[in-house]
Amino acid sequence: MLVKEMDTRQVILDTAQELVARKGYSAVGLTEVLTAAGVPKGSFYPYFDSKDAFGEAMMLGYFDDYLANMDRIVAAPGRTYAERLMTYWQEFYDKQLISDCQGRCLVVKPAAEVCDLSESMRAVLKDGTAGIIDRVETMVNGGLEGGSVSIEGAPRLTADSRYEAWLGVSVLAKVNRNPGHLDRAMALTRQMLHL
Repeated sequence: MLVKEMDTRQVILDTAQELVARKGYSAVGLTEVLTAAGVPKGSFYPYFDSKDAFGEAMMLGYFDDYLANMDRIVAAPGRTYAERLMTYWQEFYDKQLISDCQGRCLVVKPAAEVCDLSESMRAVLKDGTAGIIDRVETMVNGGLEGGSVSIEGAPRLTADSRYEAWLGVSVLAKVNRNPGHLDRAMALTRQMLHL
């Protein structure tokens, strides 16, 4: 693919991520994405075979960026693993506060709807969230080894339960348009990690 073609494809994907994070996958039409991206309507199918393939590419790009950011947090020099964990949860918290607790997370917003619409998008969500939990587990293990974190139970169970809890409270924060659920998740996370 030529650089200009890759740029157009990326502009479409970046624009779609923003719109889907705000409105949900089903509520965003291809025409809306292309108009917002400033791309002619005929420019979609040279890059994507279908809306499903487009959605899969959008989610893959989202997780590539998300997991790369987590990798930077995991590898942060001069910080304890407890500090790295809390950096991650603080970023998660901050992202969910956007637009009166409406957030900008492509797991929280469209996950339930796309799992029913597209098997390929569900698979991307499954792999992406497993990657998130893997990185949380890595930080928990590092914290246990370095002494900055202590937990009751297995590191994987702690990583799973914390991520599951944060997803749930993010939905409740959206429903209630109130960060109180997120505040409680932060306090419980600190308590569970004995921070």
